[in-house]
Amino acid sequence: MPEPTNAPLSLVELKAKRKMIKNVNQEHKSKLSKLDKMAIWITDHVGTMGFFIIIFVWTLIWLSFNTLAPANYRFDPYPAFVLWLFMSNMIQIFLMPLIMIGQNLQSAHAEARAEADFEVNTKAEREIETILLHLENQNKMILQIVQHLDKTSQPKS
Repeated sequence: MPEPTNAPLSLVELKAKRKMIKNVNQEHKSKLSKLDKMAIWITDHVGTMGFFIIIFVWTLIWLSFNTLAPANYRFDPYPAFVLWLFMSNMIQIFLMPLIMIGQNLQSAHAEARAEADFEVNTKAEREIETILLHLENQNKMILQIVQHLDKTSQPKS
């Protein structure tokens, strides 16, 4: 019996077409420079509530002590704690670009993972289509066999 024109790919042909699945997470980590790793570390740690609470509590303690403590114990009296506020603003100004860099790197990593997921899904879809074609061909062949058996088993009168 001749092979249909839309014959499904054989298992060997499927395996030959298959690309190796790559681990995007490992590839992403291996491409990061030391500065990129530092930006991600800063983003991971600075972008937490724990860091926020530490900075908030430290600022409250600093300002409270230098405002409410006896004058001879204040190490940063009134005009000087304005310097602390200036320094904290400078820290924020420097941290913002680092956080954005880290977020951009994390976003690129997420994009690479999404692309890898798409490749896997596309490959799975091709393989499922091939399986379905194989099943269709098997159904056709089974119907032909049943029809042939029906013809041969009918009583000849």
